[in-house]
Amino acid sequence: MNSKTRIQLSLMMFLEFFIWGGWFVTLGTFLSANLNASGGESAMAFSTQSWGAIIAPFIIGLIADRYFNAEKILGILHLLGAVLMYMMSQTTDFAVFYPYVLGYMILYMPTLALVNSISFRQMKDPSKEFSFVRVFGTAGWVIAGIVISFTGWDSEAGRAEGLLSNTFMMVGAASALLGIFSFTLPKTPPQANKEEKVSISEILGLDALKLLKDRNFLIFFMASILICIPLAFYYQNTNPFLSEIGMTNPTAKMAIGQVSEILFMLLLPFFFTKFGFKKTILVGMAAWAVRYFLFAYGDAGELTYMLLIGIALHGICYDFFFVSGQIYTDTKAGAKYKSAAQGLITLATYGVGMLIGFWVAGKITDQFLRPDDTHLWKAIWTFPAYFAIGVFVLFALFFKNEKIEYKA
Repeated sequence: MNSKTRIQLSLMMFLEFFIWGGWFVTLGTFLSANLNASGGESAMAFSTQSWGAIIAPFIIGLIADRYFNAEKILGILHLLGAVLMYMMSQTTDFAVFYPYVLGYMILYMPTLALVNSISFRQMKDPSKEFSFVRVFGTAGWVIAGIVISFTGWDSEAGRAEGLLSNTFMMVGAASALLGIFSFTLPKTPPQANKEEKVSISEILGLDALKLLKDRNFLIFFMASILICIPLAFYYQNTNPFLSEIGMTNPTAKMAIGQVSEILFMLLLPFFFTKFGFKKTILVGMAAWAVRYFLFAYGDAGELTYMLLIGIALHGICYDFFFVSGQIYTDTKAGAKYKSAAQGLITLATYGVGMLIGFWVAGKITDQFLRPDDTHLWKAIWTFPAYFAIGVFVLFALFFKNEKIEYKA
């Protein structure tokens, strides 16, 4: 891969995740401050990510893989997304906002697969080259959070003035830029034969359901869905929580989690090789419980360090469970079902698991709403902490240890 292509792909990744991190992190706070949304309504808005993840395989499998160049579809989706972002910035009512965010997520979620596909097709050795490109995506997410806090949009005064709507304008501009830039990316034509019939089960990865006959994979599959329930609490509630208790620059501080993700990604091969798959997964699950207990008992005063540690645990929470799980799935699937198995796990986690998780998070958040419109956060965070412990026990008791070969 030449230098020009590397720069193009790196900028593509930067913008792709700058866009996601530039509005999704503060969505819960925006819904509460600007639209006066309830916990249930916030759950509906966040659940659009899951609906997008469920619908995305149809767009990729039926259109991108068979009829049109990936870079052109990426450009069109982001240009349409820019329009929807502008519409979201203008709304003052949740009923008007919801169709826009649903439409946007149906457009955006397929782009996550498209940017990977475009990148892989330009690389001679993706195992060595992709990480250098993908790290710019994490940088984009981090910088988006820093910009939001630096401008004061997420400050108490900014929230009172409704400035969080500016995040949608910022992201809309970035989406338009990426949409136009996408047409300059290296050509990535479809590889599948458009005359060849494709089944719904192939698109959704359902051919990999045969793997569930393996007892260990079945336990892992169930745990993957269940652990997404506490995961949903983090995405939906962390920014509103930090804002409500008075932490300064909450969005920038949440970016610590993405920095942590990079660091622990580098440590993952050591843990995986030294301690094996089961122990690595269990450490990831335990980190979820520890994180939420830190949130439950920390505050924005003398105990701020507890909140920051909880945020910094994101690397362990995500890498040690989800990335390890992707490696495990790839190993168990074999050559025939590799793509189908990864599709099935994505559908189960970001689709079904997160959909349930956001609904539960909304119900719990509404249950502990005080009359003065503040929340009893200790009770809210305790629920996902104990739930994560339950998943930990399930996996520890029923998953039989097995040796997994992993080449970093």
